[in-house]
Parts: sequence; structure tokens; C-alpha cells
Amino acid sequence: MSAPATPRRQSRQREPDGPPPPPVVQRLRLRYAKRGRLRFTSHRDFARAFERALRRAEVPMGYSAGFSPHPKISYLGAAPTGVASEAEYLEIGLAEHRDPEAVRAALDACLPAGLDIEEAVPAMTGGFAERIEASHWRIELAGLDPEAVAGAVAAFLAADAVAVQRMTKNGNRTIDARAAVVTLLAGGTTVDLVVRLTTPAVRPDDVLAGLRDVAGLEPSLPPQVTRLAQGRLLVDGSLSDPLADDRG
Repeated sequence: MSAPATPRRQSRQREPDGPPPPPVVQRLRLRYAKRGRLRFTSHRDFARAFERALRRAEVPMGYSAGFSPHPKISYLGAAPTGVASEAEYLEIGLAEHRDPEAVRAALDACLPAGLDIEEAVPAMTGGFAERIEASHWRIELAGLDPEAVAGAVAAFLAADAVAVQRMTKNGNRTIDARAAVVTLLAGGTTVDLVVRLTTPAVRPDDVLAGLRDVAGLEPSLPPQVTRLAQGRLLVDGSLSDPLADDRG
């Protein structure tokens, strides 16, 4: 006679010990800058420094549920390592209401000079990420002849496409650096660039590679790149302020 079947034990999904995290009751949107030597801070390094600043400033953060809770932080399109910026954005979720300016000042005091929290506003509407359609960059090309810079810009804009190579974790990838460029203006040895947000993203170094390929423009000194603005692309080529709708 066969042995009686052993009854199956009903599996139970493990749940974290303790009460769930408190709900988010307020969202703040922040604009921050990367300046000077801190432009070499990677996005991962900034995220670590920012989370330390949140703890030191005793900001009452909301957290995700689960076994590894994370503070409620959403980043929008961080600038590449080595690039300065006056217009980086993020959103945080708070478990208690706080004065936005008090939060801004406390966080700014807990971050090193050069990682500067410039503005904090309450999130009044949704769709924050949809407000970022393009970026305005300034590229300083010290040591080059202004006429050579102007000629390279003209050649780039005249091209139907400018294929450049970018090294990725999956190897070399060819992208069209021309397709995403809205405006490209030369003034002496400074270039102002407005580029649409695309997939894959076209970065300032892609445009610099394109200027080299179409006109042989090769800076003798490392270019200094700064992001000046992000926002929706307006009909005149300028960008709207992503925080304008939240200031009331």
C-alpha cells in the first residue's frame, strides 16, 4: 500500500517586519547646480551626497515599501560627469509638510560648495518629466580661432546628417548628432547649443565630435561645457522654466 500523500504547505509571501512607511503628504521640486570642480561629480556620487544631506538636514522623507526601503526621490535627466550645470532637477516626497525654502536652505548647508540647491517649490501639478523637452548648453572652446569655430558651425548646420560614434557598454554605436540640434550659434570661441531630448540622447560631446568630423575642429584645450537650462521647447527656440507652473 502506498504511503498517504503529504499535504502541501501553503506558501506565504514574506512581509517586512514593522509598520509600513508613512504616506507621502507633500512633494517638493528642486533645482540644483553643479559648479567648479564639482562638475566632475557623477550622478551616482551626487545621489549618495544628496541622501546624506537629507539625513543630516532631518528632512522627513517618504520611503518605498518592502525589504529595502528607499527615499522617494525622482531625478530628471542628470548632466554627464565633467559637465557643469545651472539647471538640474529632482523631486522628493515628504512624509510631513515642510516650508520649501527651509528645506532648500537646510539641504544646501549640508552639501559641499559647488553642489548648490538653488530653488525648492511645492509640486502643484503632475507631469513634471513631460516639461523637459530640450536642453540649452554653452560650450567654451578656448584656444581656437573664432573664424574656424564659425565655419565649423556653419558646416554642421548645412549637413543633412552628422553620424558620430559613441562608445557604449554594448560597443560602438552610430548616432546622428545633427537630427536633435535645434539651434547652434557661434560667438567668438563660445558655442550655444539647444538640443531636443531624444533616444538615444544627443550630448554636447556628440556635437563636438560632429564639428570635428565635418570641419576638422579640434580644440587644443578641454572644452568647458555648462547646461544653462532645461524645459519645454518654445516656438522661438527658447526653453520654458520647468518650475513656473509650481510657483503659483
